[in-house]
Amino acid sequence: MIRITRYGEVTRFDLSRTLFGKGRYWTSAYLADGWMIDTGCAYSAAELAQALGDCRLRGIVNTHSHEDHIGGNGRLQRTHGGAAELPILAHSLALPVLADPRRKQPLHPYRRVFWGLPEPCQATALTDGQVIEGERCHFQVIFTPGHSPDHLCLFELSHGWLFSGDLFVGGRDRALRAGQDIWQTIQSLKRIAALPAEVLFPGSARVRERPAQELQQRIAYLEELGEKVLALHAAGLGVGEIVRRLCGAPMWIELVTLGHFSRRQLVLSYLSGRGARG
Repeated sequence: MIRITRYGEVTRFDLSRTLFGKGRYWTSAYLADGWMIDTGCAYSAAELAQALGDCRLRGIVNTHSHEDHIGGNGRLQRTHGGAAELPILAHSLALPVLADPRRKQPLHPYRRVFWGLPEPCQATALTDGQVIEGERCHFQVIFTPGHSPDHLCLFELSHGWLFSGDLFVGGRDRALRAGQDIWQTIQSLKRIAALPAEVLFPGSARVRERPAQELQQRIAYLEELGEKVLALHAAGLGVGEIVRRLCGAPMWIELVTLGHFSRRQLVLSYLSGRGARG
């Protein structure tokens, strides 16, 4: 399923698999000055390619290598002339996954159902601070690990557009996917919060204008929650009790994902000490 919305010079594609007549677990991709920023999941790849038609693409930039953001890469590269005609750019840590998703990123059952297995594609590594040139736009690459080790954001220098991938989608987290680093996420949020962003285009959820306040509120929420987790742990409470006190009632997604995405994973990430805490 696909929905298309235009925000001035930026076109947004909301993409999902259709289940029982409805789109489930939407991911957003964007087209700006000929560059695709992410490509959704494998199940929506054909619809995205059809929507783009004969549009001249300069290339694709992936914010990270999760299957719901790279699923259209291979198809678009095939339909737009191959790697020579359609370069795909990503963090160096993402390249092995892009080249061989089946072996390098085995999917849990729920991930296969919701997003599917991406096709392989050829990609080139980006460097932190690199500027990707369009005809009218200039996109600066900003490495922002936390949601994944290979996560990056793009900041368009002329218009103040911030493409945040899954680093910022809004809301107040009560759960986290295994492997995410909450302290790195906080540091990465601080990095993008310092930018003079005019419009924030997230990897899902609504577009925000002048997002500075929301970014600061999210940072404050995550830091405050982390301090509460650490204080309760220092007082001798176990992970289960901390979850019950701080993370609210059980969530159905915990059952669907068999605990891969859960309140417990959020607490464990705070306690693990990975990343650069504050």
